[in-house]
Amino acid sequence: MSEAKIAQKGPYPVQLEAGKSYSWCACGLSANQPFCDGSHRATDLTPVRFEATESKTAYLCGCKHTASPVFCDGSHAKL
Repeated sequence: MSEAKIAQKGPYPVQLEAGKSYSWCACGLSANQPFCDGSHRATDLTPVRFEATESKTAYLCGCKHTASPVFCDGSHAKL
């Protein structure tokens, strides 16, 4: 199994729109962080699809080590 590349050691603050679907990059290779651009095709990792339940600023994981994908849980502090 491939290991995810750390895109950044901290979260990405993003504005989510209620009802909109997103694909969070789980491999760390996307040039469109924290969202998927298809770069995972070179790995056995796949993006995590999710739908925003409300419009808000969310903090999406940048280190790819969160225990609760897609959101930052502070795991980057231990890397």
